[in-house]
Amino acid sequence: MLRDRKVAGLKFRRQQPVGPYVADFYCHELKLIVEIDGAVHEGDRQIAHDQNRDGNLAALGYTILRFTNSEVFLDGPGVLNRITSVVRGIKWREV
Repeated sequence: MLRDRKVAGLKFRRQQPVGPYVADFYCHELKLIVEIDGAVHEGDRQIAHDQNRDGNLAALGYTILRFTNSEVFLDGPGVLNRITSVVRGIKWREV
């Protein structure tokens, strides 16, 4: 869904290093990270780790969106709409 600049003409890179982390998808232009979480992210330890990671990245000015695998597979258009909405919001703040 994020390939070939389909979201507002933006380039998303897969498995992109961002600081000490690796983002599932990253748009450098907007400092936007999109994470797709599988079942491993449901455990309490992993949830705490993800929250800490997201907090660290947010403090550096990144915007992080998280979706579950199920959301992506069952409601791809809804996920894409949410990403597009966030992109528009970021671009609007920059104006």
